[in-house]
Amino acid sequence: MLTRREFVQQAALAIGGLRYATAQTANGVVLKTPSGPLRGLQTDGVRVFRGVPFAQPPVGDLRFRAPQPVTPWKQVRNATEFAPAAWQQDKSHRRSEDCLYLNIWAPQGTGPFSVYVWIHGGGFTGGRSFDPMFDGTNFAKNGIVVITVAYRLGVFGFLDMEPLLGSSYRGSANNALRDLIASLTWVKQNVAAFGGDPDKVTIGGESAGAKLTCLLMGVPSASGLFHQMISESGGAERIWSKDRANQIADEFGAAWRAVGGGAAITKAAPGELIVAQERMIRTSPVHFPLRVEIDGDLIQQTPLATIRGGSTRGKRLLIGTNLDESASFIGTHPAKDADSQDLGNLPVEKFHPIDHAYKKLYPNLSPEMRRIRSVTAEEYWVPTMRVAEAHAGGGNETYLYRLDFPGEGHYAGLAFHSYDLRFAWNHLPPEAAANAKTLAGTMNTAWTAFLKGEALSGWPAFDNNKQTTMILDVPSHVAQRPHAEELALWNGLLTQ
Repeated sequence: MLTRREFVQQAALAIGGLRYATAQTANGVVLKTPSGPLRGLQTDGVRVFRGVPFAQPPVGDLRFRAPQPVTPWKQVRNATEFAPAAWQQDKSHRRSEDCLYLNIWAPQGTGPFSVYVWIHGGGFTGGRSFDPMFDGTNFAKNGIVVITVAYRLGVFGFLDMEPLLGSSYRGSANNALRDLIASLTWVKQNVAAFGGDPDKVTIGGESAGAKLTCLLMGVPSASGLFHQMISESGGAERIWSKDRANQIADEFGAAWRAVGGGAAITKAAPGELIVAQERMIRTSPVHFPLRVEIDGDLIQQTPLATIRGGSTRGKRLLIGTNLDESASFIGTHPAKDADSQDLGNLPVEKFHPIDHAYKKLYPNLSPEMRRIRSVTAEEYWVPTMRVAEAHAGGGNETYLYRLDFPGEGHYAGLAFHSYDLRFAWNHLPPEAAANAKTLAGTMNTAWTAFLKGEALSGWPAFDNNKQTTMILDVPSHVAQRPHAEELALWNGLLTQ
């Protein structure tokens, strides 16, 4: 059984193996933007700009501080190489605190083209914006500007340092969200130079990136920066109260002292902070201690409450999950019931009665599949349903999906976590099975239509009565209130 971090790392390697595009001869291209001129590459009708800064480097005196606007440049800046990933435990790629960069795939022509801003996953502690899966070439060839963005990870972006460093660091657990808002501000100011339409911006992500997308839906000050949302295996529940965020800061302070951190936290080497972070995560009573917070400034209340209050009025949402997400984390044949390190949201004492109710509801389901089903619901499906319900409850256009298409090999028969990406991005190898290619065509076509603001053919909108859901399979089909009895087990839970 893999830990979540091990799964993220191995999934990244597997995703890299899915790249199959034939190498093309690239030509240099120089583009003037409001921030300054950029030199990128043009290949097969797509202009690519890598490692473009959208904020000042969050280093030195800016460590743990809100991002500051990028300083414009006058000389042509080289944008042909990806910038390093944000600091994290994974050492397989270059890492740096100087990480606030984005990457752009733009069609040829003047546009205006719809814009897709993609937020990578990784459990708030890992991942990178330049994963090969998120190569935007396919979308760009279909007339969409794709922008993949980075943000600070772990204690650099999701820890409130006020209890450790003083009141001027209040709300620093929301710095990663502020990084994303800074990237969207840069997009609004600069994307027209790439042919993008600043009034047709969709934000989206998968896993932690989807959760951040849903959290941004609950940030009123960000509302004018995007117009649609795509959430793949997300939810808006990954947030602490101010008091709980302060407790997590104290846990990190204890871990810092335990590992012998001698330098001031503001001056220590980033690797030393990661060592203390990993100790804190190992010893924390909760699975995901690093989260955003209700700081009373950027976030006034829970995102679900804000969404219900109208923060996403007039926007479209495409949202969903995979049927067997948790098989990626608790294993394909989990031998024991879930404990606190398997759950993302509920304490064990609240989860176990629900898990017991699953036994009564599904008496013919094997214990292994019951465990996968209930943990998937706790971490991904129910939080996703709560966002869909909150958004649709305001009369906003919502499209809900569930991916049921069975995997192969290790995940034979299971629609596991991150499985959706290869289909939505249409990144399958040439030897993929015909039915997999059919599904990739279906999903990529639907995603492209959504990004362009078009109607989704044969996919009715979701509402809180019928709960219409597109079941993505071969063939795909529409269902009304699928697994309604299962959802009823969660009444009154994960609603805040």
